[in-house]
Amino acid sequence: MTQVSGLRRFWPQKVRTRLTVIYTSLFLSGGIVLLGLTYLLVAKNLPVNPSAGKPPMTVNEFIKSCKHPQPAKTPASKPAATSPNPISVRSPKLSRACAAESAYLAGSKFAALNQRRRALHDLLLFSGLGLAAMTVVSAGAGWVVAGRVLRPVRVITGTARRASEQHLGERIALSGARDELKELADTFDDMLERLDRAFSAQRRFVADASHELRTPLTLMRTAIDVTLAKPRRTAAQLESMAVRVRRSIDRAESMIDALLTLAISDQGRQARTEPVNLATAAEDAVDAVAGEIERLDLRVKSDLQPAETAGDPHLLERMVSNLVDNAVRHNTRCGEVILESGTRDGRAFLRVSNSGPRIPDELVPSLFEPFRRMEGRTGSASGAGLGLAIARSVAAAHGAALDAAARPAGGLDVRVELPARQQLGPAPGADPA
Repeated sequence: MTQVSGLRRFWPQKVRTRLTVIYTSLFLSGGIVLLGLTYLLVAKNLPVNPSAGKPPMTVNEFIKSCKHPQPAKTPASKPAATSPNPISVRSPKLSRACAAESAYLAGSKFAALNQRRRALHDLLLFSGLGLAAMTVVSAGAGWVVAGRVLRPVRVITGTARRASEQHLGERIALSGARDELKELADTFDDMLERLDRAFSAQRRFVADASHELRTPLTLMRTAIDVTLAKPRRTAAQLESMAVRVRRSIDRAESMIDALLTLAISDQGRQARTEPVNLATAAEDAVDAVAGEIERLDLRVKSDLQPAETAGDPHLLERMVSNLVDNAVRHNTRCGEVILESGTRDGRAFLRVSNSGPRIPDELVPSLFEPFRRMEGRTGSASGAGLGLAIARSVAAAHGAALDAAARPAGGLDVRVELPARQQLGPAPGADPA
């Protein structure tokens, strides 16, 4: 391990340098292999011995060209056929011819070996010099190419350094081919876009929450100060102050509870997963606002069929309760509330529709933002403005689809769909039978 760590100290730290070293090493390795193969191929095909065929000239021609001897003629009176020993007569000439031929072949072999050695030496020398020169050129080319390839990475790094909570508007906007670096830059831009929206929503949420929580505190302080400023406080005045303070405390507590519920659902946390019937939750929600329904003289039309799903009971019941409470709270006197639930195509659904003031279509999405009400204002005593925001967040945490549309005659129509419990499998601890 110590030896490996020691070797890593000599390895370049910059990616551009590492890529250049890798490019150059690959080129050099390939060049050495190619040079070796070429050298072996040439060495194999260059002859070591002179050609086994006819030499460039015969022995007699070689002797003539070197010594210019005159050939001996046989006497006419003595034919060669009658010579008693013709071989012995020509034996000295044949010996000189054999010696000359041997000398000729030895010289040819020496010349061939010399030529072969010189050709291989020149091949190795000039190929080595060429390989060295091209290695240097490839190192420079690799440095330039690595710089061009890594240019988008430097742009991404610079943008990431400049990006902060106050400068999330930075974008890379990398152009060019749809390669891995382009996908990385687009992914980084998408991340900055989400962070920008998240920080903007957080700042807006904190500002609105601070304003909303300041209102009940201000009411409590005012009620206490006004009562204490009276020189002779009666029991009725103290009781009235206590009622106003209690009402403000209830409102602040409700606000804090809603904020905590919204934070939990925004994080997608589910304390437990249990079977939940949306129809039963809707009936309980209607019972909880029965007094307000009676006060406004609302007509409730319900067709609540079993709609079994699974999830966090507290969050899902809070979602249904908020939808029903919103339908009742933002209604008109003698208006109507329509409730439908059931299971269709493997999805459990709940529909909550209500009459009320006419809502422009472009305003509907903003109703599901925190502290946004139908009037488009915050600070109203009619509610905290978190009901629909909590409903949307809970639906998202459970993988549900929540759609809302403005009714032509006025009011809002909200439909939420969740996976049916049969699609999710049996609930934990449930009897399969």
